[in-house]
Amino acid sequence: MKKIISLLLAVLMVCSITIPAWAAPVEEAIIDTTRTGSINIYKYDLTNAEKDGVWNSSYVSTGIRDENGVETILGNPERVSHLNENGDAYGYALKGVEFSVIKVADIKLYSKSEENEEHVELLYGIAPNAQNNAFLATIGVSADDRYADADEQIDGVTFYYFQSDVLINGLKTALENNATDTKNALENYVVTGGGQKLAATDAYGHTGADNVPLGLYLFVETKVPEMVTETTAPFLVSVPMTSVNGANASDGGTRWIYDVTLYPKNLTGIPSLEKTLREAKADTGKNGGSASITDGYAHTGTASAGDVIDYQIISTLPSITSASTYLSDYTFIDKLSKGIAYNKGDVVLEFFKDAACTSKVTTWTEADGKFAVSYNTASNGDNVMTVSMTEAGLAEINASKGVYTVANMVNSGYSDCTLRITYAAKVKSDAAVVYGDAGNSNEVALKWSRTNSGYYDTLVDDAHVFSYGIDLTKRFSDGQGDLSKVEFALYNDTDKYFVKAQRNQADGEYFVTGHTTAQAEATLFTPTASGKLLIKGLEDDSYILTEVRTDNNYTLLKSNIKVVISQAESDQSCAIYGKDAVGLIQNDPRFANVPAGAYHNMPQKHLDHKMLTAASKVDKNAVNMSADGESPNAFAVLTVINTRGFDLPQTGSYGNWMFPVFGLSGLALAILGMYLVSRKKQTSSK
Repeated sequence: MKKIISLLLAVLMVCSITIPAWAAPVEEAIIDTTRTGSINIYKYDLTNAEKDGVWNSSYVSTGIRDENGVETILGNPERVSHLNENGDAYGYALKGVEFSVIKVADIKLYSKSEENEEHVELLYGIAPNAQNNAFLATIGVSADDRYADADEQIDGVTFYYFQSDVLINGLKTALENNATDTKNALENYVVTGGGQKLAATDAYGHTGADNVPLGLYLFVETKVPEMVTETTAPFLVSVPMTSVNGANASDGGTRWIYDVTLYPKNLTGIPSLEKTLREAKADTGKNGGSASITDGYAHTGTASAGDVIDYQIISTLPSITSASTYLSDYTFIDKLSKGIAYNKGDVVLEFFKDAACTSKVTTWTEADGKFAVSYNTASNGDNVMTVSMTEAGLAEINASKGVYTVANMVNSGYSDCTLRITYAAKVKSDAAVVYGDAGNSNEVALKWSRTNSGYYDTLVDDAHVFSYGIDLTKRFSDGQGDLSKVEFALYNDTDKYFVKAQRNQADGEYFVTGHTTAQAEATLFTPTASGKLLIKGLEDDSYILTEVRTDNNYTLLKSNIKVVISQAESDQSCAIYGKDAVGLIQNDPRFANVPAGAYHNMPQKHLDHKMLTAASKVDKNAVNMSADGESPNAFAVLTVINTRGFDLPQTGSYGNWMFPVFGLSGLALAILGMYLVSRKKQTSSK
């Protein structure tokens, strides 16, 4: 747990120039009650500063401003972070942090003679009322812990006086025993008790207050931007405070400091986001049909038109540690290419304790009212679904006791749990689908913010569905046949089904609609008058194309045609990871090279997937694939030619000509034979 000094001064880090100590003048050794003080706070992202090696834990804050040792390093203007519409932040500055402060005690120099000796001590006076009693109870301090001899009434109000050690140790112990509840209670105490909200930290991480009356003050963080995972623990600051030794001072215990500068620490972190898909098992998906997040899910997949696609979105929630770090928005904007349509009404959210999604916490359906789903169409025709947490859902995510049940646990609600969103969509059977290597994009963006809802960030991911087809040209050898008499059947030899499709009467193209194991239900494909037969919406499989009918007087093909459509990873990577949607790149180098377990949700999982490219073979011979517009390798190309059949002898008027011919020929031969015999006899008689 944090040391006492971190509670008071929010211990910061890095070595700096030290100042030699000297004895303070008498006037600096006593409190000037006529003065006021000031407090300046600088907030930095020490998680990344430490990771980048520009900061370390050796720094000890002294309450004195340290421009050279802290601000020029952590607020370096050469390092700029762009915060969408919130402008820029410099160095490691945390912009948008809101502190609230309330005065909890007056300072009193108590003096009393005891056993012939003068007892002199600095005490802090707190009026016992409902509000202050709640504060004391939160830090485990009661009226019995006061220095009772110092009790007094001022203007009719009773004051109890406490030693600083009592208050410091009480706050320290309360945070150790129950950090989350203590933080929440003190944040609420300051806000409801009339505390003052300081201006949100600026581009250099600075905020503060001037003309601060002398006294003891409680500071809490009441709003933080989206990257903050753990707020600074509530801390007490005395104005003035006694000087202490540290990184930039060595005159500890010699003087009072009225202008106090603090460098309190925040931890930062990020959620995660990944979207994958698989073809539904019922549609011959290559998976076991289980609920496992690894069962067939990938960033790319192929499908036939009419197939159902299972989608999953996996997001590890950021850390939640107190009410000031509560999420105020956790919204997913999902987008499907216009060729894929949401099933609707089937979105399910599941929360798990582990990243592998095996230890379930709870399941939400749309009927539970924990999240809302809306649908619309983008200007380019893409289908859009928005999944946003409702007030009830955010309340459970932020404050549920279902995961962190031990009182001294720092985390709250579903902090660092893994959220899995599942839904299904169907590949359309029309020209809206992109066929070939361009694929059908399926993007998702996560937008989240915390209590300072004006500061938000996003993560993005993408998955792709690929579909293909057959581009067949049918011809007759003599150019005379009737193409409307030709029919083909298409059989998926990989998954053992006949293809069903519907013809677009306008252009004669076929779009796959489904499949059947019954041959009688199979679609019979007929080319257009120009001989074109285009079948769209096939996944990568092995197909058997059978000519089951041709025009009269033409021969059918001797055997079936085997068409194989295959795919492999291309050299082209999905481009979405280079997009900076609203501020945060998915594969941000700031969160990549981080020791595992050192920081929340880091190292960030590196997402990168290759696009697919298709190839085809016809009867084991590689063939070209035609394009679908600008999408290459969409359709396997082949040509089928029917030749004329051989003429067979016919009967009837056209077949009797041979009989008189053969009869006359026989009569002529008989006459010739008789003539030759007669001549032979005449010759013999002579």
